[in-house]
Amino acid sequence: MRRAARTGGCALPDQPSLAQRLQTALNEARKRRESARTLLLSTILADHKNREIELKRPPTDDESADVLRRGVKRRREAAEQYTAGHRPELAAKELAEVTMLEEFLPQQAPPEEIRAAVREAIAAGAADVGKVMGQVMPRFKGRADGKLINQIAREELAAAV
Repeated sequence: MRRAARTGGCALPDQPSLAQRLQTALNEARKRRESARTLLLSTILADHKNREIELKRPPTDDESADVLRRGVKRRREAAEQYTAGHRPELAAKELAEVTMLEEFLPQQAPPEEIRAAVREAIAAGAADVGKVMGQVMPRFKGRADGKLINQIAREELAAAV
């Protein structure tokens, strides 16, 4: 119970924190001798430790999820670069890592829910992408990719004109 309270966030007393779940998954991967998963989780936990050092306190579950999201984003960008460089095997490896990391993230918001929120923001008077994003992003923090929200906002603003 003390650990959940100290990590500051979403972990309930009977549920392990995100960092604890990552550590458990790392230990299981080591036992199963899954070298790719072990390396990936070790890297993410190192990023998590660096974040803890920056904050000078244990990160909350939300902050831990941000570390994971940055890892996912980095790997997606690398996959795009590999695809552009005609290296599909390396792109596939990066995308496989993205899939492994996404299992630890909270469920993503469905596009229909985002679209409804964007329409509400436009109906409330937001006339440009910046204002729509400013209203919608806080509602979906950690549950939706900013690129997706931006794309939907642009589509809805174009349809509203």
